[in-house]
Amino acid sequence: MSNWALLALLFIVANLPWLSSKLFYVLPIKKSGVTQQSKHFGWSLLELIVLYFAMGAVVRYAEHAIFGQVASQGWEFYAVTACIFLVFSFPGFVYRTMWKK
Repeated sequence: MSNWALLALLFIVANLPWLSSKLFYVLPIKKSGVTQQSKHFGWSLLELIVLYFAMGAVVRYAEHAIFGQVASQGWEFYAVTACIFLVFSFPGFVYRTMWKK
């Protein structure tokens, strides 16, 4: 898997939480027995965090499959990748909160 393909996949996955009113595109969110039309901001952030770790596992597997070993990283690496994931999710956030009514 090339670097550009991984970056494109990360960009798409980072925007997924903002594009659906269902939790992980599967579970409808109910409030007091009535299905809500839109998802709470906290649920979207939870999805974003879970997807960050899921994509981290995919990238770790891809690195192991290509190079045969995984380089150890410090906390700085994970802080930077989390910030990049947040920046990648910004278009979906803008679409959800500012354009879609």
